[in-house]
Amino acid sequence: MKVFIAGPRAISKLNKRVEERLYNIYNKQLTVVVGDANGVDKAVQQYFYNLDYKNVFVYASLGKARCNIGNWKIENVEVQKKLRGYDFYAAKDLKMAEDADYGFMIWNGKSKGTLKNIINLTNRNKKTLVYFTKDNQFYSINKLSDFEEILNKCDEETKILFTNLLNKSTKLSISEKNTGFSDDNKSLF
Repeated sequence: MKVFIAGPRAISKLNKRVEERLYNIYNKQLTVVVGDANGVDKAVQQYFYNLDYKNVFVYASLGKARCNIGNWKIENVEVQKKLRGYDFYAAKDLKMAEDADYGFMIWNGKSKGTLKNIINLTNRNKKTLVYFTKDNQFYSINKLSDFEEILNKCDEETKILFTNLLNKSTKLSISEKNTGFSDDNKSLF
């Protein structure tokens, strides 16, 4: 089982509640899929490096990792040469969403990339645990309508961003069907 873990570059330290979930992933020996950016990616890498955890894969656009603290295997993500900036790294994020079975997103209510990851995972019917830093709470997202509770706590700019990202979403139909996960079990990890 692969868990795609991500969050904004603006968050460089993980709190105890997030670390507890990461430790559960470690205890269950789940495969960690993580990016190569500063911020949450780097903090997650550092956490698993400190545990000497080997079951981590770092995804990097064109195979060149900006950050790989544990010297883990790099998953090369081919990217069109014309892509730059956000779009260049978004291709890597999309590949992680495709390869993972579940998502664990740490979100500050602002990060465009993390928001897009939540949409990508949900569009693929993959359960995603979102830790929303604004209220220090975890939310289990099985379908996009589950995300409404978090979105209602965001400013108007973020709501517009969500709508725009959703409208640009990659040729996928938005599925509102239940993925079979019980609401009783708020998270896998």
